[in-house]
Amino acid sequence: MSKFFYKAVRPDGELVEGELEASDETAVVRQLQGDGLIPIETRTTKSLMSKLGRVRKQRLTQKEIGILTRELATLLEAGMTLDRSMQILIDLTEAEHLSRVLSDLQDRVRGGATFSSALDAQDGQFPRLYINMVRAGEASGALDQVLDRLADYLERVAELRQTVTSALVYPSILLFVAGLSVIMLLVLVVPQFTVLFEDMGEALPLPTQIVVATGDLFRNYWWAMLCGIALIAVVVERQLQKPEVRARVDDRLLTLPLFGDLIWKMETARLCHTLATLLKNGLPLMSALTLAKEVVSNQRLLARITEAAEELKHGRGLAGPLVRLEALPDLALQMIRVGEESGSLDAMLAKVASIYDRETRTSVQRMLTLLEPALIIGLGVIVAGIIMSILMAILGANELVF
Repeated sequence: MSKFFYKAVRPDGELVEGELEASDETAVVRQLQGDGLIPIETRTTKSLMSKLGRVRKQRLTQKEIGILTRELATLLEAGMTLDRSMQILIDLTEAEHLSRVLSDLQDRVRGGATFSSALDAQDGQFPRLYINMVRAGEASGALDQVLDRLADYLERVAELRQTVTSALVYPSILLFVAGLSVIMLLVLVVPQFTVLFEDMGEALPLPTQIVVATGDLFRNYWWAMLCGIALIAVVVERQLQKPEVRARVDDRLLTLPLFGDLIWKMETARLCHTLATLLKNGLPLMSALTLAKEVVSNQRLLARITEAAEELKHGRGLAGPLVRLEALPDLALQMIRVGEESGSLDAMLAKVASIYDRETRTSVQRMLTLLEPALIIGLGVIVAGIIMSILMAILGANELVF
């Protein structure tokens, strides 16, 4: 008998966790289901060496999970058994880490474990949301349909993430080149004039002194600057791990002109996609919302949605608390209200997610339209300032000569 840690959701949506003694994880899942709970996570207490081994083990990427899900759904819809489908995927895959995961899943399923419990035993390779949707599909006898919806969901999330990432590539390159150009100008060009100014023996204008001092700083103390940046990054990361600090930062982010609107729309699209998929898979609204809110990364919005979930638990509905708390944009709130009143909440949430997917792309393009010229102008102003400071010193020296 081993001791297992578990997290589960009650039918009313309350999250519970604790420890159980059982022979394996399958027995833990059965015991939790027998108690009327929906298992979310089960794991054994691991030693330090096993934890280190887990860190070293290559993780599945979101893209690999999406492709695996789509292929498995296609094979199951074609009439293949789960065991045969996984064997085909094992034979087709060339990635060793993916083949290892598939082999372990197949061995556990052949040993009598459910597919969801086999996924749960993969040391966090698959998200909790993924595992619970598979578990709901097993309970309803429609695993192929659930996997098909899961693949659609993963593809939409990946497409949204790829849209934002791709849009930020050019500004990132531009910012890097701009910074590198300024540093090279300060380190390589400005010192050539510094020797000339020192030979003149006259006091330099203040702007020139600032430029020369900045160049000396980059040339002589670059290592200290790198250490300082690394230290600041560590301090900021540790501060952001504190819930109260993270909440304040996330609150400020929502008030930023362009960025705040983009964050709000991205979080809305992600939440509605997830909640719609869970409801289509047959989960009750309370359990679905408890799971879906885990995909919200902004702590201020997460707090509002968590409060709405508490009110939903007391029978106050979903749309009303969300409207009162202003947890989502107005259009999303009104559509959710209509979906709740008409009994088609899952379909309406899917429409909301589709709308805010498009809104996110539009916001990204609008932001880039303003960001790219701003970066170019900013670089021009900095370079012009450096050149003008040098010219001021040269012109001052010429006046002294004449």
